[in-house]
Amino acid sequence: MVRIPLENLKRMLIESGLVKEADFESSQREAERTNRDVSDILVSRGFMTAEYWYQLLSQYYRVQLANLTGEDISTEILNIIPEDIARSRAAVVFGRNNDRLKVAIADPGDLDTIKFLEGYTQRQLDLYLATERDLQYAFSRYRREILENFQRSIEEQMRFINRAHLGQGGDLAKAATELPVVAIVDNLVSYAAALNATDVHIEILADALLVRFRIDGILREVAHLAVEIHPALVARIKILAGMQIDEHAKAQDGRFKYKHGAEVFDIRVAIMPTFYGEKVTMRLLLAGLKPLSFADLGMTQEQTKVVERNIKKTFGMILSTGPTSSGKTTTQYSILSSLNRPEVNIVTIEDPIEYELRYVNQTQVNVKAGITFADGLRAFLRHDPNIIMVGEIRDGETAEIATNAALTGHLVLSTLHTNDAPTAIPRLIEMGVPAFLVSATLNLVMAQRLVQKICTDCIESYAPDPSLGTAIVDQLRVLAPDKADSFKMPPSLFRGKGCKTCNWRGYRGRLAIFEILDVDSDMRALIANKAFTLEAFRKLASSKGIKTMFEDGIEKAILGLTTVEEVLRVIRE
Repeated sequence: MVRIPLENLKRMLIESGLVKEADFESSQREAERTNRDVSDILVSRGFMTAEYWYQLLSQYYRVQLANLTGEDISTEILNIIPEDIARSRAAVVFGRNNDRLKVAIADPGDLDTIKFLEGYTQRQLDLYLATERDLQYAFSRYRREILENFQRSIEEQMRFINRAHLGQGGDLAKAATELPVVAIVDNLVSYAAALNATDVHIEILADALLVRFRIDGILREVAHLAVEIHPALVARIKILAGMQIDEHAKAQDGRFKYKHGAEVFDIRVAIMPTFYGEKVTMRLLLAGLKPLSFADLGMTQEQTKVVERNIKKTFGMILSTGPTSSGKTTTQYSILSSLNRPEVNIVTIEDPIEYELRYVNQTQVNVKAGITFADGLRAFLRHDPNIIMVGEIRDGETAEIATNAALTGHLVLSTLHTNDAPTAIPRLIEMGVPAFLVSATLNLVMAQRLVQKICTDCIESYAPDPSLGTAIVDQLRVLAPDKADSFKMPPSLFRGKGCKTCNWRGYRGRLAIFEILDVDSDMRALIANKAFTLEAFRKLASSKGIKTMFEDGIEKAILGLTTVEEVLRVIRE
């Protein structure tokens, strides 16, 4: 963890005029309470930007910023420090200066790491300050050889598999513990982690075993394996995830931990029988990942103000809606992080617990043990909570308990599977929650989707084809008909040209596009009215300036954060 002595940092920031003494001391107390660095708190609260923080570090340690992004670091230079050491020590070699090595390091004050690297390389080091972005770029350079090594390793391991254990009547438990099968599974997960994949799909076809990774929200084929390895591979994953190895006719869920360099992943496993055999899906969650700020999520300043105003309320319900893997839970955790203070008691019932939050009481759903969303929520109401997060409202019982809790002095956060924000209202009513109760408790609904961000290292402007403007207007006629005729296509838009940083895709990373529905008195009256219709509610929301996700996405495309094509893709899915 990079540190400037607190008194020095306090003096520097107060003298700069960015932070008042009371604000710094408040941030310091919050950092101590949540076991975070004070710089993280100051950045998340908006007192300074991450860029300014790195400038401060550069000045304090008297080292230059590395600025590695886009640099063509040779494999020979990079591999002077192996990837596992580079990740664990947060330092990479990116060049030579005669007999000295140029090293980008996250913490230039980490004397132990500097001494270790000098001993490991047997060279003197010229130090540069590495930002988080620098390190991620450098780590991605290690991937040049990963695919070749991955494929070569898989081929080698396949040659050593004991085929006798794979046929009918074979000993699957034994095959699953043999070194070749163990190595194949390890390579699959390691390769996925190296590529920042969020999900691994292992699918059995008639003539092949297909492996696909989801990277930046897009599924990509990475390997075809021999069909005969499928039973042992699935058995190995079942053993790791604590599942029944001899159960093939039912769906199973489990999880296991995996260490990749200095990073530890919590891997959630789901196995489902299909026509040709069992399908495996593994979701990779980075343990200890910090909740994002609202700006990092993709919220505009205007959207952030609406959210911050609503989460200050002491009762009512705040919902995040969207399909699976649209970032709903991440948004809820960001809200919880901002609400996590000594004076409030926060409890959660989740399936699964995706982030660990200090001072938050988190409970995992366990149906076998009798802990469902409804039962856990009902039990937590006896523990004097101020804020309750329900991982997902899936049924009428959970919906009823959650809305009653929101009515009786609790702030309730949850997620719901709906296509947009207004649809959350009829969805709750269909679940059996009375309309008057929805009207009385619902404060805020945030619908969202995740779009790929344009790579900032190869972004370029271009004159869009008229057909793109037609596609936007056509979509507006469906989602926001009153705004279609007034839309004007800008003379230029943005896209990623493709470069080494983004693997020539033109995209790197993701952000959310939002539809923020701030429920006011007029909306409450319409919800409680027997004449309520979804169409009428959408018209009312539009008349009050509520933007659809599509409009938010187009605005972000015009700003150069994403592309129109990407917004159209996720809206139409």
